[in-house]
Amino acid sequence: MARRTSASRQSVAVTVRDDRFFDARHFPMGVVIRGDRGSTLRSVNRGAGIDLSRLPTHVACVMDGNGRWAQARGLPRTEGHSAGEEALIDTVEGAADIGLKWLTVYAFSTENWRRPPSEVRFLMGFNESLLVRRSQELHERNVRIRFVGRRDTRVPKRVQARIEEAVELTAANTGLTFTVAFNYGGRAEIVDAAAALVRAGVGADDVDEASLAKHLYDAQMPDVDLMIRTSGENRVSNFLLWQMAYSELVFTDTLWPDFRRDDLFDAICVYQARDRRFGGLNR
Repeated sequence: MARRTSASRQSVAVTVRDDRFFDARHFPMGVVIRGDRGSTLRSVNRGAGIDLSRLPTHVACVMDGNGRWAQARGLPRTEGHSAGEEALIDTVEGAADIGLKWLTVYAFSTENWRRPPSEVRFLMGFNESLLVRRSQELHERNVRIRFVGRRDTRVPKRVQARIEEAVELTAANTGLTFTVAFNYGGRAEIVDAAAALVRAGVGADDVDEASLAKHLYDAQMPDVDLMIRTSGENRVSNFLLWQMAYSELVFTDTLWPDFRRDDLFDAICVYQARDRRFGGLNR
């Protein structure tokens, strides 16, 4: 097992999925790298090495692997979604505890309507009941809840009502902004923003990044600094395409129901060890 080698905030032990893809020169002094193809992003210090002065502003998470988690246990896929609730709440609370400002999760995509109708019905009901059960709890932790995605007729009115209630309840909170991408697609968001520009009468010569960004689902949302995807899949799946232009990407084999705040902390440690240049050169 990797061990902490210093009491410094910068001293972090990181296990990577395949050390062939990592070069120790890319990590600052004090970061201990261990290659272990059996697991990913495991650090013994569990958050102690995070530099709280250099937190990413916005972390996004693709919560993947619920179905595989259930199937591996001989359970219906829907049981995996239910098990993912504990992972979600622990991750949100962990993010709030360390002072993260924005956390966005991919709850239901525009492509998820292609899943079996029974699973779609379950997800609609599950998200509704989750809002009913957890909104007050998150409100008491000063978490601001927001949603991004299309509000079309496929989303049941009762679910839309719960969404509006959660947003209104927590609107004045000043802690973590927890955004749920629901009936969301990155391409759809860009198309909808472009359509809004046309409706607003903006001329072609006046269209730029700033004008389009004002018409995204949440114009206040900052760019994503770190995107985490669980379950070993290495793709972004149409998630926050505009906002993730310069995101650092971290992929872990951990299935979402097994993900906890410690996994979030480990990913942040990896993020802090990277050299972000945004197309330029660091001096």
